[in-house]
Amino acid sequence: MIKNLKKWLEEGTLKEYKSTKEEIAQLFRIVHRDLADAEIDGLSEDRRFATAYNAGLQLATILLRIIGLRTNSHRAGHHRISIDALPEILGENFQEISDYLNSCRIKRNICDYTNSGETTKAEADELIEEIKKLKREIHNWIRREHAHFSND
Repeated sequence: MIKNLKKWLEEGTLKEYKSTKEEIAQLFRIVHRDLADAEIDGLSEDRRFATAYNAGLQLATILLRIIGLRTNSHRAGHHRISIDALPEILGENFQEISDYLNSCRIKRNICDYTNSGETTKAEADELIEEIKKLKREIHNWIRREHAHFSND
């Protein structure tokens, strides 16, 4: 197991978990729903952004569940850990998207809890496109590495 994943497991930030193909399919349905909702005309840019962010968080959750882990929701920072796990699971070339999603996590937090009007159309559109790319990458990874979870 990758060093940080092992450390997070030892700290109790992550815990072992056995997922099913149906659970992974259900999480992908949430991703599809959130991406579709993020593109609805008339939603505020903040809501589009937050909804697209949730799709990205679900993708990170899918990765953890497939490798037999889940975040401990009783511990603070479970969104951050899910996102930080992306390059741990997929490889260092996913560090940039992890960093980007972490910056989006912070912005989403502001949108949801502190202030409205934080997000521009361009930011929401960019996040939606990045999540679509990440979804394709994760589908490919599942086909290559964990085909028994694939719904293709």
